[in-house]
Amino acid sequence: MSKAVIGLGSNLGDRFAALRKAVVSLALLPQTEVVALSKVYETEPVDGPEQPNFYNAAVLIETQLSPYTVLGAGLGLEAAAGRLRTVRNGPRTLDVDLLLYENVKSESFELTLPHPRILERAYVLIPLNDLFPSGRGLGLNFGASFREIDKNGVRSTLFKLRESWED
Repeated sequence: MSKAVIGLGSNLGDRFAALRKAVVSLALLPQTEVVALSKVYETEPVDGPEQPNFYNAAVLIETQLSPYTVLGAGLGLEAAAGRLRTVRNGPRTLDVDLLLYENVKSESFELTLPHPRILERAYVLIPLNDLFPSGRGLGLNFGASFREIDKNGVRSTLFKLRESWED
């Protein structure tokens, strides 16, 4: 089994329900177990057109699936949630990003691991820090970036994916 971190985001429709459904769907993947979940954060959009705030979270899984299969599953979840890729960095019903995959580095057209902007985005680093409070996880040392990044525009919500997912 390998560990992987998946970032989730949504800023259209019922944002929390979209994240919750994505976690349930990830747990249903074959040879995959959801190990840990971050808190849910409300975040201001970065880049792109004017749009509603996001809900963001991170999911730690253990899986026997390849990184490409996990990526494909994420794209399938986005499609099932009705995501349309019409505007770069535009609003979306669901965004699923494979951020880290244990012992894998990749720079291909299809998949770059670790995710190329992981250290530049507070909406990624803050949930990642929930999963790895030491600032180190799955071969990435993000502690210095976490301490230095501007955390304005990222607010913790009262939503808890763990409790809602297990119901």
